[in-house]
Amino acid sequence: MSFKLRFKEQAWQEWHDLAPSIREQFAKKLHTLKENPRIEAARLSGLKNCYKIKLRKAGFRLVYEVRDQELVILVVAIGKRERNAVYKTAAKRL
Repeated sequence: MSFKLRFKEQAWQEWHDLAPSIREQFAKKLHTLKENPRIEAARLSGLKNCYKIKLRKAGFRLVYEVRDQELVILVVAIGKRERNAVYKTAAKRL
């Protein structure tokens, strides 16, 4: 079963604001998650059913929520990790 990819409105804007090379790296990683989006090592402890994708060199993080009933991977927030800003933003959007 393959999950569909969706974006929260604010996350969609953040996606378009990314540099093309960063967007491409995230796109490749998101594509691989469509079959199995639950990566235990990427689970976020404070947010239920939420996981992260890290781009270490660039310092960016993407937070997504897995919705099993809808078979959807919902991108919640994208941003820099600095002072956990992207995680705080994701918590507010959920």
